Amino acid sequence: MCAAVLPTAALADLRIEITGVGANQTPIVICPFMGGEDAPENVADVVGADLTRSGSFRVMAPKSVPTLGNDESLRTALADAAAAGAVALVVGTANVLANGTWDLRMSVYEISTGEVVDSHGIAAQPDQLRMAAHRFADRLYTRYTGEGPMFASRLAYVAQLGRRHYELIITECDGANPRTALRSTEPIISPAWSPEGARIAYVSFEHKKPVVYVHELATGVRRAVANFPGNNSAPAFSPDGRQLAIALSRDGLTQIYLINVDGGNLRRFTRSYGIDTEPTFSADGKWIYFTSDRGGTPQIYRQPVAGGAAERITFGSNYAISPAVSPDGKRIAYVSRLEGRFRLAVMDLSNAQDLLVTHTERDESPAFAPNGRFLVYATEENGRGVLGTCSADARLTTRLVGDGDIREPAWGPVIY
Repeated sequence: MCAAVLPTAALADLRIEITGVGANQTPIVICPFMGGEDAPENVADVVGADLTRSGSFRVMAPKSVPTLGNDESLRTALADAAAAGAVALVVGTANVLANGTWDLRMSVYEISTGEVVDSHGIAAQPDQLRMAAHRFADRLYTRYTGEGPMFASRLAYVAQLGRRHYELIITECDGANPRTALRSTEPIISPAWSPEGARIAYVSFEHKKPVVYVHELATGVRRAVANFPGNNSAPAFSPDGRQLAIALSRDGLTQIYLINVDGGNLRRFTRSYGIDTEPTFSADGKWIYFTSDRGGTPQIYRQPVAGGAAERITFGSNYAISPAVSPDGKRIAYVSRLEGRFRLAVMDLSNAQDLLVTHTERDESPAFAPNGRFLVYATEENGRGVLGTCSADARLTTRLVGDGDIREPAWGPVIY
């Protein structure tokens, strides 16, 4: 009925459709990596696609490509890039070693000076070339935007491929290289990444009731950590990866509990006369944000992990659910119901100002990118679940469209 393994998936890569534009784009020329013609992945293309998808770069193809060891061809490429208005020229090499490892090197030339301002090398196995390209893209992104990395990361989501066919899928952040972590004839919901990105917690209904599991991605080994009477739902890892916040109805109304990742040391966290669910930790581990209807309608609250009263956070909507906290702890994203439409909002916690960041009507399950610059979320298009990404300032949106009905996204940490 269920398989907790990581075989190569038959799913196609998610297709990316950019539906917005970024502001203040940095023009940059990226050359094909010399020697990489026979590589299983085109590293330069992956780097360029990452930067384009961020909305912060205008990636241009080179008019002329430098050749290895030819200074004159490099000077020509720099002059052509300058004529095109670029601020930087990216050149690289890709060489396969005797043991099959690829030696990748990237150099970044500042057009105004012609000098190398960054140089970096990565050794990668053939099946890790795309992730190496994502790391190169992160270096460029961070250098020219001042923001943290996000491309060398993974997404988890649930695909329903038939009436009773569910799969928990792990992909690279651009939807490429999908692999199935779990397949089941019963629903799978609420995937959540561990801080180091090696484990996924989720809820599976394979035993005809919701049970929380923690799943080791490298081995496929998993453990049921919450299988109490009633509902076991909404797992979220603590920042140190040692415990989970979960929602349980074992004592009547659904409330938030804390439990060790091995299933021990269960203790109740919230005590209200409403339904408390969808917990998530702040990055510093000091707060748990959650959804509660204790005030009459669903709203976002937070409560100190060390002890203390809960406080309501959202006031701009009469229906606010599914909180996600930005990595720097300065913002939350949540789903707001306005005029019958469910849209993704981002709140600045310093002044309680809300910004609607999507134009769709059935948004759910927001999750921040590792640098907090973007969000991934689920929405509906033509009656079918798709994933969307958007910038936290609402300037750029994309769609990630694939096979089946796709929901329940979670954005994992950067893989170093």
